[in-house]
Amino acid sequence: MSKKRYSGIGGQAVMEGIMMRNKEKYSVAVRKSDGEIEVMTGTYKSPVSEKITSLPFIRGTFVMINSLVLGMKTLGWSAEFFEEEEEKNTEGQEKEKGGDKKEEKKEEKGISPLMMGLTVCFSLVLSLGLFMFLPYFLSELLRNVVKSNTLILVFEALIKLAIFVGYVAAISLMDDIKRVYMYHGAEHKCINCVENGMELNVENVMRSDRLHPRCGTSFMVFVLIVSIVLFMFIQTDSRLMRFVIRLVLIPVIAGISYEIIRWAGSSDNPLVKLLSKPGLWVQKLTTREPDEKMAEVAIRAVEEVFDWRSYLEEIKGELS
Repeated sequence: MSKKRYSGIGGQAVMEGIMMRNKEKYSVAVRKSDGEIEVMTGTYKSPVSEKITSLPFIRGTFVMINSLVLGMKTLGWSAEFFEEEEEKNTEGQEKEKGGDKKEEKKEEKGISPLMMGLTVCFSLVLSLGLFMFLPYFLSELLRNVVKSNTLILVFEALIKLAIFVGYVAAISLMDDIKRVYMYHGAEHKCINCVENGMELNVENVMRSDRLHPRCGTSFMVFVLIVSIVLFMFIQTDSRLMRFVIRLVLIPVIAGISYEIIRWAGSSDNPLVKLLSKPGLWVQKLTTREPDEKMAEVAIRAVEEVFDWRSYLEEIKGELS
C-alpha cells in the first residue's frame, strides 16, 4: 500500500482570501481591492493541555472546537479589513469632492474573548439543533405509523443529508459565497500540490485537484455516517434516552470522524478511498475552480506557515 504524503497543514477560505494553519502557527492572506496581497500571521494555542488534545479519538472534539474558534477569528479579521478599506475609500472620495467632514477617532476593532466564546457556543448550538436534533424530532413523528427502528433511523439520516446538502447548495447561490468556494478550492489545490511532491507555484497549483479528503466538508459527512452506524447499534424504547444518547455521543462521533479523515488524508488504501467518496462528492458543492490570482493568495498563505521546499527535500531523501 502506498501512502499519501501528510503535510499537516490545513486551512479555510475567508473573505477574498485564505487562512492556513500549521500546528500553532497560522496566516491569513487576502487580496486587496488594489490587487496587492495583505498578510496577517499569528499563533493559536489550545487552552486545553496537549496531552489531552493529542489523544486519538479524544482530539477530534478539541480540533473541531479550536478550528471553529480560529476560523471565526480569522474570518472576522478579513471582514473587518475590508470594512476599514471601504471606509478609507469613502473618506478619500469625500476629500476629493472637497468635503470638510472631520475625521472621527476610530474605536479599536476586534472581537473580545467573551464575545468570541458566546459566538462559538451559539454556532455549536445552532449546528447541533439544525443538523442533529431537528432531524431526530422529525423522524420521531414517524413512530406513530412505523414500528421499525431501522427505517426510522434511515429516515433521520435522509433528513440530515437533505438539510446539509440543501443548506450548502442554497448559500452557493450567493455571489460572495461563490467566491469563498473558489478560494476554498484554491486552498485544497495548494495542499494537494505540496502533498503530491510538486513545487508550489501557480501552474502546479492550478492543475492540482480541488478536492481533498481532509476537508471540513468530509468531516461533516463522516459525522453523518458514523452517527447512523452508532445509533443502529445503540437503541432504546425511551424517547428521552434516545435524545440523551444523541447528546452524549457527540464527542464520540466527532472523535471517530476525525480519526477517519486523518487516516484518509495520509493513505491510498482502497477502503479509505471508498469511504472518502461521499465527502468528496459533497465537496463538489463547497469548492469551485479558482483563478490564478486566488492561487497566488493561497500560495502566500502557505509560505507564511510552512517550509514546503524543505518538505519536498525530505520526500526526495526518502525516495532516494
